[in-house]
Amino acid sequence: MLSNSRSSHVVIVGGGLVGLGTAFALLKRAPKLRLTLLDKEPGFGRHQSTHNSGVLHAGLYYKPGSSKARLAVNGIRSMTAFCAEHGIPHEIVGKLVVAVTPDELPRLQTLLERGTANGLKGLRLLSSAEALEIEPHVRCLKAVHVPEEGIVDYAAVVDALCREITNLGGELRASAGVSALERQSDGWVVTAGESTLQADFLVNCAGLQSDRIAALAGEARSCHIVPFRGEYFMLRESKQHLVRNLVYPVPNPEFPFLGVHFTRMIHGGIECGPNAVLAMAREGYRRSQFSARDTIDAATFGGLWRFIARYPKITAFEVARSLSKTLFAQSLQRLVPEIESADLIPGGAGVRAQAMRSDGTTVDDFLFLERQNALHVLNAPSPAATASLAIGEEVASKVLSLAKVS
Repeated sequence: MLSNSRSSHVVIVGGGLVGLGTAFALLKRAPKLRLTLLDKEPGFGRHQSTHNSGVLHAGLYYKPGSSKARLAVNGIRSMTAFCAEHGIPHEIVGKLVVAVTPDELPRLQTLLERGTANGLKGLRLLSSAEALEIEPHVRCLKAVHVPEEGIVDYAAVVDALCREITNLGGELRASAGVSALERQSDGWVVTAGESTLQADFLVNCAGLQSDRIAALAGEARSCHIVPFRGEYFMLRESKQHLVRNLVYPVPNPEFPFLGVHFTRMIHGGIECGPNAVLAMAREGYRRSQFSARDTIDAATFGGLWRFIARYPKITAFEVARSLSKTLFAQSLQRLVPEIESADLIPGGAGVRAQAMRSDGTTVDDFLFLERQNALHVLNAPSPAATASLAIGEEVASKVLSLAKVS
């Protein structure tokens, strides 16, 4: 039993938004706990938390009743309240999801029904003319307007959470990569960097490395993290008037990603993307980055080859589009026809930690593995940044229940 006292020690591995949100929630609910958060990087939130498009997702896409749906809806409200309290730049700007061909209309209707079932407010199905009133340069047959979606500075959220955790008595350790986890009868011995820690309870929020941390803890790899790099362009300043806020396509049912879209950034500029190509390094934000360990790990995982066999055409297209700005521009022209290849300038990139099963199917929902003295967050891709505070509350509840904190 983990007592609510300073002698009890919870160690969280992973200092992205989910790990930080979990630490924040635990310290608020059990303020006497000793808590240490470890991250291998020299700072916090260095990967998925800040290598993203900075969107506040309201919960439109996710299957009603799923953890993603519930936590996205709760999460955007928690996140916007947190941002308002801490003076973090954010703005609720609304989003258009547009159908440009007749076969996309039934899928657009399904999105509208999902969003309504998930509790989103103010959703509207728009005609082409009505969509033009919101985004004058968009081309579509119909669109769904999602007024609750927004944009935010996630790096500022990371900084604010770090301050709050420290103020609540938590310890943040950067440059403290976990290299060994030894299970003991009453907890764990955690080797992190040059230090060894005794922990009563372990929480794995390691994102791109979450399956490896789980394996260090003795768990069988029921799923693998497969890294998909998402590459972005920015619109030239002279063409930024073509997009006011957020414009998304209807997702392609043949591929488990949202498709390239337009995002107004909180500090200015219009971002275009991302695509989804297999990365040769789990933290490989450039094509030139290569990790032999990560590449071998992916190449020897049968699930990846089954995934490719399931989606051969779209997988090949994603690779081609990664290498061709013309193809990238053509995808964007489906939404905003006035876009030209010359309007695109190189932007940043992110890497999505996608959990995949051995049969080649992707894990669609958030995935938590609960043990007597450990909890592993094994899948937390988008909308995890938006939902991080709500995920943190969920994980904290599970931890306190599993550990029987009184």
